[in-house]
Amino acid sequence: MSMHRKTITLTEQQNDWVKGQIESGHFGNDSEYIRDLIRRDQQAKERLATLRQELAEGESSGKPKPLDIAAIKATGRKRMKAAN
Repeated sequence: MSMHRKTITLTEQQNDWVKGQIESGHFGNDSEYIRDLIRRDQQAKERLATLRQELAEGESSGKPKPLDIAAIKATGRKRMKAAN
């Protein structure tokens, strides 16, 4: 994977925050912290896109059916017993 150098400008408060993250041992340097933020943002966007897709599929799957709480609980109990 090739690397690209970027120049960013931070406020004093933001810079202090980044330094604090590095000093606490969470990251080795500024670049590691920024890359981690980007990865987290990418993952959040992917989760949101997946959620939106699943919601759309649910909405287009037909009319809702009544929820049978007793059946759900019974299935859960069966799974708990099977797991033990």
